[in-house]
Amino acid sequence: MGSQQQITLFDLPSKEPNRTWSLNPWKTRLLLNYKGLDYKTEWLHYPDIAPRLKPHLPPNETGTAYTIPAILFPDGTYMMDSAKIAAAIEERYPSPPARPSSPLVPKIEHLTLETITPLFPILMHKLSQVILPDKDYDYWVGRHERRLGMPLDEYERQNGGEEVWAGARPALSEVTQLLKERQAEGPFFLGGEVSYADFVWVGALVFVKRVDEAIFREVLSRSGAREVHERLLEACEPWLKRDDY
Repeated sequence: MGSQQQITLFDLPSKEPNRTWSLNPWKTRLLLNYKGLDYKTEWLHYPDIAPRLKPHLPPNETGTAYTIPAILFPDGTYMMDSAKIAAAIEERYPSPPARPSSPLVPKIEHLTLETITPLFPILMHKLSQVILPDKDYDYWVGRHERRLGMPLDEYERQNGGEEVWAGARPALSEVTQLLKERQAEGPFFLGGEVSYADFVWVGALVFVKRVDEAIFREVLSRSGAREVHERLLEACEPWLKRDDY
């Protein structure tokens, strides 16, 4: 496929050059990889997102923000928001199917959010130390410390106990149950058929793993059936390999 047919994926850089990390861009990248599409990555530091995208797109639904992932299709169309991007990719490149319109997708999106959000107290400080390049550090840390009213390490000390796992447990258990229900048919949420719902959850797991391997292992151990998550990750491994360009 020639470069004139190449898609551009806008993603967030990390300290490790040209390696993706954030859960939302991972969803789009997994989808592109699964469909075998020709794409390149344009890495955007946090302060550069709005200046790069504003000439081409309105802000998101809040009317205030420009977000990653974003995408530029070969016909010159820019798009933002992972759900909208997934629908557009499926429409433009329907084979192999990824079923982003499945009713399971918003359910997994919700459960993913309900699992990951309670873990923020133990993820945020580590993310700032392990992931963020210098150009992003002050922007990202400053924004969140102003919102929280305290340094991120203090936020972890005050809120990072067993309660984070208690908060994550209900949604994590439900994700596990959904995978277990179809495990006789295959490793995916739809059993033997891969879908965008798998990429939503796998993107969250690999995000946690990038931030902290010990927290990732703890998520699996507290899931109630770590083997179903490990099977899903293994099944998605072919689409996780391309994360660096």
